Amino acid sequence: MAATVLERFLADETQTMRLGEDLALALRPGDVLALKGDLGAGKSTLARALIRSLAGDPGLEVPSPTFTLVQSYEARIPVHHFDLYRLSSAAEMDELGLDELLAQGAALVEWPERAEDYFPATVVTIELAHQGEGRLARLSGQGAAFDRIARSLAMRDFLGAAGWGEARRRHLIGDASARSYETVTLGDLAPRVLMNSPRLVLGPPVRRGKAYAEIAHSAQSVSAFVAIDRALMEGGVSVPLIEAADLEQGFLLTEHLGSEAFLDAEGRPVAARYAAAAELLAMMHGRSWDYHMPTGEGGFHDVPPFDRDAMMIEADLLIDWYVPAITGQPATDALRAGYAREWNALFDRLENREYTLMLRDFHSPNIIWRADRVGHDRLGIVDFQDALVGPSAYDVASLAMDARVTIPPDIETETRDAYVAARHAAGAFDEEGFLEAYAIMAAQRNSKILGIFVRLEKRDGKPYYLKHLPRIRDYLRRALAHPALGGLRAFYVAHGLLEERTL
Repeated sequence: MAATVLERFLADETQTMRLGEDLALALRPGDVLALKGDLGAGKSTLARALIRSLAGDPGLEVPSPTFTLVQSYEARIPVHHFDLYRLSSAAEMDELGLDELLAQGAALVEWPERAEDYFPATVVTIELAHQGEGRLARLSGQGAAFDRIARSLAMRDFLGAAGWGEARRRHLIGDASARSYETVTLGDLAPRVLMNSPRLVLGPPVRRGKAYAEIAHSAQSVSAFVAIDRALMEGGVSVPLIEAADLEQGFLLTEHLGSEAFLDAEGRPVAARYAAAAELLAMMHGRSWDYHMPTGEGGFHDVPPFDRDAMMIEADLLIDWYVPAITGQPATDALRAGYAREWNALFDRLENREYTLMLRDFHSPNIIWRADRVGHDRLGIVDFQDALVGPSAYDVASLAMDARVTIPPDIETETRDAYVAARHAAGAFDEEGFLEAYAIMAAQRNSKILGIFVRLEKRDGKPYYLKHLPRIRDYLRRALAHPALGGLRAFYVAHGLLEERTL
């Protein structure tokens, strides 16, 4: 396959440094960037800017590794800076341990032509050449690394069209999906958030010719975020104002809602904040929503239903991933049949419960606390593009049994009670039916999460999610204590699904 080529004209050193920043935001462990160019072409300037951006330290000392051949830096992604100018022979590359370094970091190589056979076929080459008063950067390569770099450069072009082309970009957060977020700053302006939301890759069919994401109704494009953002804002929820959008490429420039975490400084839950978030949900669930939502530019997003197929395929993640991890073998047909039977009986009980706009991941990572505001405006809400029309109890369970932080039983109860009290205060409310739906949705969600966190480790190489499993098992036990879930609880106990396990 022929390499793809991109070119960028760099008028001065500032633009060279900006390119280094754009490259840094695209790097992942295992990537190799090969820097080519004559002496004085700007390779060291580019390398220095890239390393400083990865380290989040614009003043970091980055000496040339001409004599040491390689210099390593601890950063968001470890980066290893090679200068092969003094390499006496390509065989010396074996002593430098490139393969070992790439297992947990990225490599930036100056004078790569002295050892090109040692680099993977996915190497991205960046050639710098003088052109007039500036330099021409010619980037070539193929594969995932080059695609990520091309997307990062497209994001810079998007910022340019929005009047933010000279902004500094800094990694903010990534999530379990392909989405990522950056903070962009420009002069004295308030910072903005740059959202990178590539179109969802559906994956192979898993049931009846449909991919998992289709059955679970995951958002396939950034249009869903735009539509739901508009609807929530009109409904009195503090969500980011969208300042610029490229729906085709999946780029958004949005308001930055703040930096204060929903949790306290030690990462612990604050009962009053959880109660405030529950009261916000009560307000949202007490109003009606139009599920045919405009995206702007003449388009619409129809919010999908959290139907039985979606609930079941999510719950099945426990069977598909968690069960093999704890037993060492795939789930039997008998186990699958019994599991489906118990869950379908519970889903039957949801048919007459209250359904509303369900944000799906209403928990601490997606809530910003704004202490200087009042009322519901204290809560800034982000990451809601996967919203569905589903049981109102689901988001309450997502909040009160927060997957990323241990919620003691008393705070869980206070959170749930705050919601119930707010619903009663607003009018007629079926508390008994809500509490049953809450238990069912909490059990479904935590069963799903057990499977997802194992999948993230087994399939995606993200083992740090496994540390959450004991908490999720505890939440699952709490949910299964409701009398309506007696059959499912007996099934889980009989098959050892609630036992503490070390994976």
